[in-house]
Amino acid sequence: MSKPGEQSQEASQANQSKTDHKKYLGELTEVLGQHKIDREVLGDFLHDATGAGPIEVIKQFQGGQSNPTYLVQCAARSFVLRARPMGVLLSSAHAIDREFRIIKALYKVGFTVPEPVLYCEDASIIGSEFYLMAFVAGRVFMDNSMPDLTAGERAQAFASSIETLSALHKVDPRQVGLEDFGRQGNYFSRQVSRWSKQYLASQTANIPAMDKLIDALPALVPSEVEARIVHGDYSFHNLIYSHDQPQVLAVLDWELSTLGDPVADLMYHAMEWYRPPGIDPRGSLQGRDLAALGIPSLEAYVARYCELMERPAIDNLSFYKAFNLFRVASIIQGVVARYQQGNAADPQAESQAARVAPLAEAAWQEALRAGAVD
Repeated sequence: MSKPGEQSQEASQANQSKTDHKKYLGELTEVLGQHKIDREVLGDFLHDATGAGPIEVIKQFQGGQSNPTYLVQCAARSFVLRARPMGVLLSSAHAIDREFRIIKALYKVGFTVPEPVLYCEDASIIGSEFYLMAFVAGRVFMDNSMPDLTAGERAQAFASSIETLSALHKVDPRQVGLEDFGRQGNYFSRQVSRWSKQYLASQTANIPAMDKLIDALPALVPSEVEARIVHGDYSFHNLIYSHDQPQVLAVLDWELSTLGDPVADLMYHAMEWYRPPGIDPRGSLQGRDLAALGIPSLEAYVARYCELMERPAIDNLSFYKAFNLFRVASIIQGVVARYQQGNAADPQAESQAARVAPLAEAAWQEALRAGAVD
């Protein structure tokens, strides 16, 4: 529990966080011009498909930087609509049919995802493919230090997040019909190749650290493990928590999910602890007094994951850190390129260009610790 006088400081930080993060991750706003939807056409489609009645409100979530995401409120119920953006896109990107498939499969076995409603491949309805899922009421923490919680509540929130991730990794893909959801074998080699190619296809500036990572990472990949379902973007901003308690209710944004090494997923999520400070509006836990905040250390968090998964300790965490920082740098570079093409859902995507080089440099330092040679 907080000591006397600390609660007011946390409340002050909470208010500042809410103000700051509205600017970047956003909340519900009017639909952006390039993402306008014909309400009447969509309403008729929904009436025929779900019987939900006429649409009362359509708003856009400004947090999504990849697939435009909307809140669609009808008289009977509310939906979240995820659409594939229009325009020229990188191959393999924005595969929302895969998102819908995995949500549907996981929902059937009781994993914490929103209820899938329908998938529509008919681009004539809104201008692109889309799917609908049930709207889950809750809260999303845009600041990874969760300043509006007490230390005890933070501890519970972090415990719930790692328990949810381990529950995902325990799901056998074969038992939920997802054995073909990703290619088998050579996961990291394929991932490094994929993000290298996508970075080069989106490159808008010369970043030496990215070039060195593209050359060095293939030689550092760890031994192959049994493939599991990996989310690909398991971050706090993709977790909906209950309003009443720090418990995960739903995991969102499955665009990057596949079959692969679950430790890659874990260490992507754990980037909150090792991401360089000052380059991401969600913050960084580097240099924070974690014990006072009620947040476990990275070592304790990883150990808890290993305990839940009943597996041995993880070797060479520096490789996983290097890979994930490199991957995020590649993803952000893609966002910047899409903005320049007019296809990005985030109107502030252009400003993210400044994030790529610091992430690349941090990734290179981790690669050196993992065994790369400069």
